[in-house]
Amino acid sequence: MVVSVSRRADVEPFHAMDVLAEANRLKASGAPVISMAVGQPFDPAPALVREAASRALRDGRIGYTDALGTLTLRRAIADHYAEHYGVEVAPARVVVTTGSSAGFNLAFLAMFDPGDRVAVAAPGYPAYRNIMKALGIEVVEIELAGAAYLSAEHVEAEHRRKPLKGVLFASPANPTGAVIPPDELAELVSTARSLGISVISDEIYHRLAYGGPDRTALAFDDDVIVINSFSKYYCMTGWRIGWMVLPENLVRPIERIQQSLYISAPELSQIAAVEAFGATAELEAVKARYAANRELLMQRLPEIGFALAAPMDGAFYAFCDVSRLTNDSMEFARRMLAEAHVAATPGRDFDMVCGHRFMRLSYAGSHEDMVEAVARIERWLK
Repeated sequence: MVVSVSRRADVEPFHAMDVLAEANRLKASGAPVISMAVGQPFDPAPALVREAASRALRDGRIGYTDALGTLTLRRAIADHYAEHYGVEVAPARVVVTTGSSAGFNLAFLAMFDPGDRVAVAAPGYPAYRNIMKALGIEVVEIELAGAAYLSAEHVEAEHRRKPLKGVLFASPANPTGAVIPPDELAELVSTARSLGISVISDEIYHRLAYGGPDRTALAFDDDVIVINSFSKYYCMTGWRIGWMVLPENLVRPIERIQQSLYISAPELSQIAAVEAFGATAELEAVKARYAANRELLMQRLPEIGFALAAPMDGAFYAFCDVSRLTNDSMEFARRMLAEAHVAATPGRDFDMVCGHRFMRLSYAGSHEDMVEAVARIERWLK
């Protein structure tokens, strides 16, 4: 039998997941692996979330919901925007998704046609590039070349060279942790609007900034598409539950695509996620540990030769220039895992051009693991 494989399937692997798979294989064989490879909180979902899920399993049938999500959760998300950002969002503009990953799929399908040019930053989250490539969208990776974040000047220069249909950015960013300052964010959104470029703002790491309050791109333009998730701050990665805030004219197109691709996000996760907004005390304690881990790594990583390549303003990542130690971060990551039993992500995931010089380390783990991981790397390098 001949099995065809489409050109769409020819995308770069998500190397962080490959590293995780190898780390899990080593753990299963008894190796004491510490993983700093994947952006996954060490803590479980908050107690309120787990209790709500337990009640739902005991008391009722879990089934489909409306494609846009339950009205209860959509209202809770809208209330969150009013309380946390001071921005009014109608529940009718909120779409609940199967994690932010589904949100990106839905946005790209509803907004762009094959051949459209969409700009992203390099370094940046690899799924942006891989999903768009699979959909036939032309991904324009703008090399930041030492800049902390994508700016209005970057976008305008690329658009003048050849018109863009869209721009996608994250603040705080993955892998760098950089936060776009409010005035720069306002200018970026305003410039895109004036040039007729659609804006997608990835806000999955909101509530994990360490230097100031969050600012949603919606504060500067109602027509921005925002994608967020309960995975990071709310410690709900495996629950696969996220959301989008859309301009009114995109709600029905997204709903139609959602109906066929996903039907709806998991009802159990939707019921549980409503309670996440009431778990602030528990979640702020988790964030305090991230902050302690951040302080540790900001001091210790440069001491062992992992130069910080970006400001660690938010999220839970250290993006490091390891060119003093290697010119092949893929091989370096493989050796560090095999020999020091510390997993980290090679920079190729985030930057196809310059990634060989960089590595990303997640500090979402326990403080004890972060101390031990740095000590292991230091001993290994010696």
